[in-house]
Amino acid sequence: MGRGRQKAKHTKVARELKYFSPNTDLSQLQRELATHTSSEEDAWAEYADKYNDEDEFDDEE
Repeated sequence: MGRGRQKAKHTKVARELKYFSPNTDLSQLQRELATHTSSEEDAWAEYADKYNDEDEFDDEE
């Protein structure tokens, strides 16, 4: 008997999540995307230089 009640509750929650649309502040999102710093790119470039071995693929040819 408890399973039907549990399934109904899950269905209700799933429906609420499916049709829920929060207000989105598009101007704030635009500001966040526009303030991309180059220091993040430099940090990833450092890892790429450290771990990316281009000679690895030359041996397979």
